[in-house]
Amino acid sequence: MNTWLLPDGITESLPEDALKHEALRRQLLDLYATWGYRLVMPPMVEYLESLRAGMGTQLDLQTFKITDQLNGRMMGIRADITPQVARIDAHRISKGDAQAAVNRLCYIGTVLRTRSAQQGGSRSPVQVGAEIFGHAGVESDYEIISLMLATLHSVKITDIVLDMGHIGVANGLAEHVGLTKLQRNDYFNMLARKSIPEIKVWVDAENIDDENSQMLMQLPLLNGSLDVIETAQNKLKSAGKKVQDALLHLKQIVKIVSANFPELSLNIDLAEMRGYSYHTGISYSAYVPGNGNAIAHGGRYDGIGEAFGNSRPAIGFSADLSVLSGFVEDSEITKNAILAPAKTDEKLSELINSLRKEGEIVIRQLNGEADIAALNCNRKLEKLGDDWIVVEV
Repeated sequence: MNTWLLPDGITESLPEDALKHEALRRQLLDLYATWGYRLVMPPMVEYLESLRAGMGTQLDLQTFKITDQLNGRMMGIRADITPQVARIDAHRISKGDAQAAVNRLCYIGTVLRTRSAQQGGSRSPVQVGAEIFGHAGVESDYEIISLMLATLHSVKITDIVLDMGHIGVANGLAEHVGLTKLQRNDYFNMLARKSIPEIKVWVDAENIDDENSQMLMQLPLLNGSLDVIETAQNKLKSAGKKVQDALLHLKQIVKIVSANFPELSLNIDLAEMRGYSYHTGISYSAYVPGNGNAIAHGGRYDGIGEAFGNSRPAIGFSADLSVLSGFVEDSEITKNAILAPAKTDEKLSELINSLRKEGEIVIRQLNGEADIAALNCNRKLEKLGDDWIVVEV
């Protein structure tokens, strides 16, 4: 048995990648701080009912379960930090007051999942994200989308396709048609797969009247450019006020985003069902050309704090730090190091300490250690008379 092998989907970072990840972590947290987002650091494990509160069965399936040896209760290793941050807002910061001030919170940490979100992906991604609690409206929708885009821009990602939808359209249509809970789940699962032929067979089998059948079959077709929203307002005009309100809200936020980010490619998908078990409003995913998987995503999930005794509006986004760091050029930090000889000299030690305090990397060569090129140093310390100086190599 190869004891050095890691489980499938479990990753680690070697020095170069770790250096890049840490630099990006600091960069993003500094960015969020300038927007007024405060850092929280939830624990790796919590009681199971807390971790899966308000997030649907999919998160439960992604969560590793363990037993607390102190009391026998089931605990989970977090598969998503969002419900943890919701608990912190609802119970620890807002203290059960639904009218408490708006909270802007950010986080970064490793999560563990039973299965990767995509083929061949990591089961231990480093999740980074931000959330706004306590505000429902276009303004907070726009702010969190803007921060997500600023996150991508900070790693020089400029060619972005933003996929946007609103779960209120599908929910409102299902309510208008009068679908049962089982019918709704079946329909939403088919929508998530964009299985139009399957939806047609299902609609016929359920004996749904012609007008409602047409709207149910139209929904998975409503994706594409911005004029899809107006098309939907027309084709779903009989679906009721909730559907029309959701379309109007989506139209408002799309107008603001497109006006402020004219370089952004916007795509509307009214049948986007990612996170439908807990999303309550707009949803969005960011893509880059040539990559079929989203590099960041988020949405509105009002009421997620209800399970913790404080139902508050909430919206946020998250991304995988490891994925984002893949867009960052390899670090040159170690190649800017200074090599110090393996000598015991008071003035040499003083200079080394001084250089390190200034932020320089100084590698003190050990007897028999590799030469300067192998250590990626571009300078070295040499003795000139009674003093030591830095010289280029």
